[in-house]
Amino acid sequence: MLCININVIDVTIMEARDFITAREMIDDGNWLLTTMNGEPRYQKPPLPSWLAALSGLLFGIKNIFALRLPGILMVAVSGIASYLLSLKLLNNKTHALINAFITITSFYVIGIVIEAPWDIFTHGFMLVAILHLFQLFEKKTNYWKHTIIAGVFFGLSILSKGPISLYALLLPFLLAYGFSYKFKNLRAKTFSIFSFIIIALIIGGWWYLYVRLEDPVTFTEITSKETGNWGSYNVRPFYYYWSFFSQSGLWTIPAFIALLYPYMKSRVSNLKAYRFSFYWTIFAVILLSIIPEKKSRYLMPVLIPMAINTGFYIEYLIRKFKDIKDKKETIPVYFNFGLIASIGILFPLIGFAIGTFLTGNLLWWFLLASVLLASIGILMIVTLKRKQIKKVFYLSVAFKVAALVSVLPLTKIQNQTDFNPISNLQLELDKENLSIYSLNGVAPEMIWQYGAKIPQINSGSTYNFPTESKFTILSNKLQSEELEFFQKSFNIEKKEVFDLNRKADGERGHKKRLVSYLYFFSKK
Repeated sequence: MLCININVIDVTIMEARDFITAREMIDDGNWLLTTMNGEPRYQKPPLPSWLAALSGLLFGIKNIFALRLPGILMVAVSGIASYLLSLKLLNNKTHALINAFITITSFYVIGIVIEAPWDIFTHGFMLVAILHLFQLFEKKTNYWKHTIIAGVFFGLSILSKGPISLYALLLPFLLAYGFSYKFKNLRAKTFSIFSFIIIALIIGGWWYLYVRLEDPVTFTEITSKETGNWGSYNVRPFYYYWSFFSQSGLWTIPAFIALLYPYMKSRVSNLKAYRFSFYWTIFAVILLSIIPEKKSRYLMPVLIPMAINTGFYIEYLIRKFKDIKDKKETIPVYFNFGLIASIGILFPLIGFAIGTFLTGNLLWWFLLASVLLASIGILMIVTLKRKQIKKVFYLSVAFKVAALVSVLPLTKIQNQTDFNPISNLQLELDKENLSIYSLNGVAPEMIWQYGAKIPQINSGSTYNFPTESKFTILSNKLQSEELEFFQKSFNIEKKEVFDLNRKADGERGHKKRLVSYLYFFSKK
């Protein structure tokens, strides 16, 4: 699903930061004291960047697919862990497989690989730890293997993004388990649980200690700033996450219905397991809502227990839908899957809207997408009419797979004339023996695409110009007062405008920070 065309999506700002750090690990050897554009980058732990760098060493540091591959594999790990945990909960392979498919096809489980690559690692590793913690709590003997594995993967989670997943995924799991299954024989497992914590702290904490000792001033400054952001940056009201179920994308309506506890409790095949997944989901949302700083992507860990919870509703429909007569129950099912089918059937009509941009390979991808999605849509209508919900479910999964494989290339459609990548600039400057510097900050996507560091020459209103008589500056558009100030010492010529936007100025999705101006400076 993700290995065919995931490389066609433009690198995002968070990815660019990760990839730049990975590149500088390889180029400069900054594997422990991590950097971005030559500056300390301790905001995020290094494990995801290490994995990206290792993949880059194997397949090429400019290979976007290679750099995204570790994150793609973590989606697979999350799906497998979800399946195995569900199997332990339900002892039903079909139901467990349903849960796993919902997990790996949920919108933000996939989207987070692109938007914030650290998150899939921290939550994926934590899910593996939770799988073994569950077995540790359930078993009366032979649980030391689970103690060690849970400790190792908990540590890897910390080494991916600090204690985020501890709060967002593990803590609500522990609360839900306590309410649903009760902690049994904990006294006999005290040393095992203590060992689990020690293993996690050693594996997850050593890098933080190392950086704290090697670069204490910078580490303290970055830590203070990051901690302060939790209470002062992107502050949203408590109810900001109340539409959390919509983050599952394809499964939005089933996810919502599955959360209707009074409706579901008499319909599920395993009430205790359903109660557990319900509590786990709700506790996760509540805990995240308490934190003042809120972003949509922070909801990604909620999708893991919610996938398991949604699976109960899908499993119920597979068992009972043919016998359901109440339209209040059947209409949402027909609407949800009928909507997906309709999108597939109507997809070819999109060609009339974007027809002028469909040339070359894009045309072939569009035709393939039209055939696949329309065919799946028609099959969904037929099976839905026959009330074959199991087939409808798997066709919905196939729809998501087909869309990601065949529609992603269409993101390369270019509908603005100012699009101008910066990927060839380094080679051009090398030919002219010119250095490049940044002024007023340059977007990480620009630095990544340029292919090397672009040192910044200003800190606030203080400037530290290079000693060369000629050099280039990459900046946002210089204002008249800035030009007047610089022209006292330099002759300045605007050479080129680089624009990484695929949307024209004024259109939704256009970002000013993705526009940079190249200036040629020569000393007077």
